[in-house]
Amino acid sequence: MDVDQLTLEVFFEGPFWVGVFRRTREGAMQVCKVTFGAEPKDAALYAFVLKQYARLPFSPAVEAERQVTHANPKRRQRQAKSAVQDLRLGTKAQQALQLQREQQGERRKEAARARREEARQRRFRQAQQKRKEKHRGH
Repeated sequence: MDVDQLTLEVFFEGPFWVGVFRRTREGAMQVCKVTFGAEPKDAALYAFVLKQYARLPFSPAVEAERQVTHANPKRRQRQAKSAVQDLRLGTKAQQALQLQREQQGERRKEAARARREEARQRRFRQAQQKRKEKHRGH
């Protein structure tokens, strides 16, 4: 797998600690949100990445602009500090997560529709069978 950049942001959201994986490849970004529950330690995060990364359900790719890294270490330190203070998701990540939620909702609706249709067909077959049984002796 050719990944240009992989980022993990861990933050507290409501009663749970949440991690957002951002994977950027060839100008396209994919996002996956993971709920940890209790505050994860660094070792637990590292173990999670090693064991579970291949099974993470990333969202469909969204176009993302390339980020230029500056060589100035003080500037990078200031950017890291402001990123830690600003715990909101980026708009591209929010779009990717929303797209993933919409696709999951569509799959759920299709499955429910198929179940309803199957139940309707089953009831119809039972009614037909009952009608045939009523007219058996005539």
